[in-house]
Amino acid sequence: MNFSAIFLIQIIVTILFAFLASIFDIKKGFVPDRLNYLLIFFGLTTNLILSLFTNNLKYFLASFISMVITYVISYMLWQLHLWGGGDVKLFTSIATVIPFGLNIEFLNIFPVLSIYPFAFSVIFNSILVSFPFLLVFTIHLILKNKIFKNNVDFLFNIFNYESLHVIIKTTLNKAVSVKDLKEGMIVNKYNFNDEYVRELINDSKGNLKVYKSKDNDFKYYFKSQSAGGITREDMYLLKIMSSQKFISDSLCIKIAFPFTPAILLGLIIALSYGDLMMLITKNLVLVI
Repeated sequence: MNFSAIFLIQIIVTILFAFLASIFDIKKGFVPDRLNYLLIFFGLTTNLILSLFTNNLKYFLASFISMVITYVISYMLWQLHLWGGGDVKLFTSIATVIPFGLNIEFLNIFPVLSIYPFAFSVIFNSILVSFPFLLVFTIHLILKNKIFKNNVDFLFNIFNYESLHVIIKTTLNKAVSVKDLKEGMIVNKYNFNDEYVRELINDSKGNLKVYKSKDNDFKYYFKSQSAGGITREDMYLLKIMSSQKFISDSLCIKIAFPFTPAILLGLIIALSYGDLMMLITKNLVLVI
């Protein structure tokens, strides 16, 4: 039996799901859990079929072990607030379908493989290719908000500190109603004086943190500690404080960079060329 056809189906389906996840991330700002769960189910099922046909459990075991390892490592990085929960699930689902790199002979694809699981090649590739995405994303927001149209001086003083500060503030932030807050949103600086609010946030175990304010009109301010955004507990706490009038009914949040398109590109590069870290290391060794 030619298992390359099954591998090819796995690749196509994984790319398709990653593409759909990118569309959701760009348009909605999140990746639906159902999408990731379906891909995980597909990965376990197809690798179980491969194990049954070959009478070898290595495909299913590799799929399951890769899923668990990738989830644990990426979840730990999520706990450090390095990326969102949707990214954790997408990396996990990719690891479930493709536990190790694939060489497909009839397509003449022989990517450079790494010593670690395939999903980590996708992670490293995604991080490396995310910088151009970040630049394009920022330029898109600047053009969308028509900052230069409203104030031409910014265009001629774009490298001035004050101009950059205004551009970043007006481009990468927006006001959102507290009732519309969602898990993962990055809450920006919110000034307040209420000691009770400070105690509530300090007693919580989420990603919000209280800081002393340098503004003479306010004692404190709170904001998300990092890119992981607010947790579900943070979200409920903010909604309760807003309903009880301890804070206002709207907050300023940072517009999150959609990382999923970078994951899609990292996946395609890993499948076609291989692990960028290994390629870079290999070229460095040849140069030296």
